[in-house]
Amino acid sequence: MTHRLPLLFLTFALLLLGQATAQTATTTVRADVSSTNQNTAASLASLPEADTLIYLNPRRILNDAVPRVVPAKDVANMRTTFESLKKDIGVDPANLDYVVIALRFHKPAADLSFVPPEVIAVVSGDLSADSLMTMAQLAMQEKTREETHGARKIAIAKIDPIVAAAEKNPLLKSFSEIGFAPLNTNTVVVGNVAYLKAALDAADGTGRITNTAVASLIRNPDALISVAGSPIAAFARSFGLLGTEANARDPRCETSFGNFYAAVTMEGNSFNVRGAMNADNPDTAKIIHGLFSSLFQQAVSAVPDKDVQNILSGLKLMAQESEVVISASIPEAKVAEILREQSQPKTISAPATTPTKKRVVRKKPRLVKRT
Repeated sequence: MTHRLPLLFLTFALLLLGQATAQTATTTVRADVSSTNQNTAASLASLPEADTLIYLNPRRILNDAVPRVVPAKDVANMRTTFESLKKDIGVDPANLDYVVIALRFHKPAADLSFVPPEVIAVVSGDLSADSLMTMAQLAMQEKTREETHGARKIAIAKIDPIVAAAEKNPLLKSFSEIGFAPLNTNTVVVGNVAYLKAALDAADGTGRITNTAVASLIRNPDALISVAGSPIAAFARSFGLLGTEANARDPRCETSFGNFYAAVTMEGNSFNVRGAMNADNPDTAKIIHGLFSSLFQQAVSAVPDKDVQNILSGLKLMAQESEVVISASIPEAKVAEILREQSQPKTISAPATTPTKKRVVRKKPRLVKRT
């Protein structure tokens, strides 16, 4: 017993040391994650005004989520492709911090014609914005022109197929030219020229997105994908409820009804889906919940794929205070199984044919003349 006491004391001390080290490591990881989330929020705060936002975290999607549901061979091929991209253009998609797609809607024109929304994509991470700007200009060559907006340069290229299509469909006119510009050393923006210029102004501090919109988009900072928007406000602006470009009109009613948020996150061995839509008040939330529930059940029963049908059946709808909330937890094994089935080549079975009956031809008896 005398010899065991020092051993027990040493073992106990090692356990305490190990626990303290683990707690320190966990605290450090949480601090790093918190710092990263704060940096992302600060970066997104310099975006221009937007009615709908889509956020993607390529680093987590490609490094954490994809290897869980995609065969190892395909993951290896993907990484080889990314290494080639890194050598060719200096960008590794697996090292991008975020990709944000933003949409903004406009008031009708003076002739009361509908103005289509504008779109930009903002990409940030391990990249050189100036190098990508140079490569884009070299790749497009004579199709690209350069403009200056303030102290910044923009590369603008015509998209010939859209230019031709816009002659028949004027709604495509704003998409006939696409701009590309650096926002800072490791962030680039691409999209409609007018909206891109607004993004450059926002980066300099003018016309920035609201803090409410950013907070809604990154409600869960660990999300792989999230989306947030204000569809009612966009509708009111696009269809003249707030006036036109020529004639302004004060809003008759301000409400956050319809504002939505949705995200996909990872927790343990499952992918979690979470979403919420503002319904203005608890009574309206209950009414919409009842309506959505019946419509959703009918939509799920109409899905032909049984596996997808089972996943959709696992989605839960509920009314919480002034929001309609949707949630689901999908095992990663089920996602991997669906992806594996979808990637397999489909065999087309030949239609069954009925055997054809042979036609029996009877020979006529030969007549022999008697002499």
